[in-house]
Amino acid sequence: MPMSRDEVFAKVKDVLTTALAVDDDEVTPQAKLSEDLGAESIDYLDIQFQLEKAFGIKIPKGELTPENIFSNPEFVQNNKMTPKGLAELRLRMPFADLSTFEADPDINNFRDVFTVDTLVSYVMTKVNP
Repeated sequence: MPMSRDEVFAKVKDVLTTALAVDDDEVTPQAKLSEDLGAESIDYLDIQFQLEKAFGIKIPKGELTPENIFSNPEFVQNNKMTPKGLAELRLRMPFADLSTFEADPDINNFRDVFTVDTLVSYVMTKVNP
């Protein structure tokens, strides 16, 4: 039976409150994992593992967070994503709202793409294929 967005959000919220030791009320759809919830690089691995466990899904390496894209000179020049790089991100991350990042494609701002809602949207593609 397909899961509703609210059901997925509730489970994602549980994962994040446990993995990041944050309060329930901090985990809003717009909350940025790093900036607002304090996630660090190692936390992303734990979150991925916990999402797999909570939803009974497999998250292939590089699917949730694209690999090798930021080291490719066709995709990044002067710390900015090129139009080709942005097109590649859209292909690899159809579940993510990239509009803010596209407006200022400085690669240092990329982590802001990862909001609670991004995780919910990603999980929705896995539980309701």
